[in-house]
Amino acid sequence: MVGAGNIWRMPYVTGDNGGGAFLLAYFILLYLIAVPGLMAETALGRYSQQGLIGTFRMIFGKSRLVGLGLTVPIIIIVLMSYYAPVVGWSLYYTIEAVLGSLTGSNVDPGAIWSDFSGNPWLQIGMHTLTMTIVAGILLLGIRGGIERMTKWMMPFLLVSLIAIAIRGVTLPGAMAGLEFSFNPDWDYLTRGSTWLAALGQALFSTGLGWGIALTMGSYLGRNDDIPLGSGIFTAVGNTSFGLLAIFAVFPLVFAFGISPSSGSQLAFVALTSAFTKMLGGYFWAVLFFVSFFFANLTSAIGISEVGITTYGEESGVTRTKAVLTICAVIWLLGIPSAADSSVLGYLDFLIGNWGLPLATLMIILAAGWVFGARRLRLLSVNRGANMHVPRFWEWVVRFEIPVVVCLIFIAFFADSFSSAPLKTVISIGALAGLVGICLLLTSSTGETPLSRLRDCRKNKELS
Repeated sequence: MVGAGNIWRMPYVTGDNGGGAFLLAYFILLYLIAVPGLMAETALGRYSQQGLIGTFRMIFGKSRLVGLGLTVPIIIIVLMSYYAPVVGWSLYYTIEAVLGSLTGSNVDPGAIWSDFSGNPWLQIGMHTLTMTIVAGILLLGIRGGIERMTKWMMPFLLVSLIAIAIRGVTLPGAMAGLEFSFNPDWDYLTRGSTWLAALGQALFSTGLGWGIALTMGSYLGRNDDIPLGSGIFTAVGNTSFGLLAIFAVFPLVFAFGISPSSGSQLAFVALTSAFTKMLGGYFWAVLFFVSFFFANLTSAIGISEVGITTYGEESGVTRTKAVLTICAVIWLLGIPSAADSSVLGYLDFLIGNWGLPLATLMIILAAGWVFGARRLRLLSVNRGANMHVPRFWEWVVRFEIPVVVCLIFIAFFADSFSSAPLKTVISIGALAGLVGICLLLTSSTGETPLSRLRDCRKNKELS
């Protein structure tokens, strides 16, 4: 699922967390946690043949702990609420690229971003248009066509990133960007914030803990290869685009004197700077941003599907009502992020650094300890696999992933609380409150508020 997480988020998080040191932590956690965890989440979905709450109900039975399955889609809906404005950014830049506004000798990429980001109504408009497109695709059933088109667009996105990277490294001062990216500042590796940011990016890039792997896993055939297809290939494919984005962005950042820690706009400003210096800049700008937008759009559809599937399965409403309701909620929640980038930044801090690791921890603990890692490996992970996962994987899922995630949480809490105590307490309190509310709203028989409403509606129809 290549999208903004790889091309927008990875460069700016790398820039905020020490460059090469962050990448080293990222790769360690990618293969220690994300790859084996992605196998577990996908295999759990294939075994259960259900969505998130249905899978948790299968695991926990008649218990309030089924409410943990309600927590994950809520986290993902909040994530989508600030991801949608970023997709809107790519839509705006696609339109500007087609109009020729991103190329030419007098173009100022920084001014283009400032004009756009300084206009909240324009950003809300792009966010609204994005969610209208997402809802339309899901309602009209043309998702398959969009995904096929995106598969055709991926090679163009790859080619355009390679072209930008080649042009970037030939600019004066560009080598400093590569040095920043691949020469670690070891001091950053002693900081809990670096490791939690790396964990968040590993989860953001691969989709582990989002419920997408579990939901899509429920549609897999009995003999589909999970270790290679849903584990290693997914991680390597997504990470390759993230690394290529770093190769493209940071030489430009240093060549044009942009601060590597300038935040969420980093990739948009840096990449746009390249087109003004490239032969055939208009062609490359259109090729890149059109491909980038379709990649983001496909990711947005997949993320939205988690909430839509969960709501539809639990409430029993029609597909149309589920799509309209969830997309409307995402749109409404996304307005503050679209209007104010500081809100988007805080939500990315909350969800990317705390929410996704928490969701991952809940899914992995359910899979490894309650369902059973050995049972999952024998009945689902290795079924149809060309490369069988050894018993060591069971230890990784049961012990390594939970322990590493908890240690990173503790280290980050220590760093974050000392520098921003109020922000840290609010973030932890918000997520703890969410988990508590979901558990309280779930009955002792494992019924959620949505499923109880569905049952009441059925009883009224029968009477």
